[in-house]
Amino acid sequence: MTTNGSQILPTSEGQVRPMTKLEPQEQWQVWQAAVQQADGKVPTGRVVKDVIERILERTKAPNPYHLGEVCQILAKDNPELRGKGGCWCIVSHVGEFSCTVTMWDGEYTVRIDHLKPLNYLESECQQMQVICDRISRLQDSGKLEASAEAVLKCLGELKRPYLTQFEEELLSFIEQKCQVED
Repeated sequence: MTTNGSQILPTSEGQVRPMTKLEPQEQWQVWQAAVQQADGKVPTGRVVKDVIERILERTKAPNPYHLGEVCQILAKDNPELRGKGGCWCIVSHVGEFSCTVTMWDGEYTVRIDHLKPLNYLESECQQMQVICDRISRLQDSGKLEASAEAVLKCLGELKRPYLTQFEEELLSFIEQKCQVED
């Protein structure tokens, strides 16, 4: 209700859709909070979604990830991760509701809902860490040509915890040409 007694109601499906999985009482509370956040006006769908995310953050279980774990990136709703969906990464820091992950081209801080565990064995996680370190050294060398960067990007998008013999030879060749030691 506004100060003059009239009720502010949704005007589009985009404002209501984020609330469909909530109970009716929760929907009402979310809508009231969104209207308040929109300074008494009809809130956008994004405002409604932000209110829901804040509520969910307070009720979420603890961060399930651990250091060294290999995960897959889920790029949904995060423009910083565009083009990285499906790529593997290694958890390098665990926060309350986010993780810092190392990918083939650098580090990113992502919310835990942007990660999917790959359930690799400890030995497989260690193999991926070695591959990640080798690729990172090459990236940091500043000696890469565009074709070498394209190969490293492909290796950074692998969907398995090892390199084939050919991929290993390619990576070793690039390391040799850039004079970066394994």
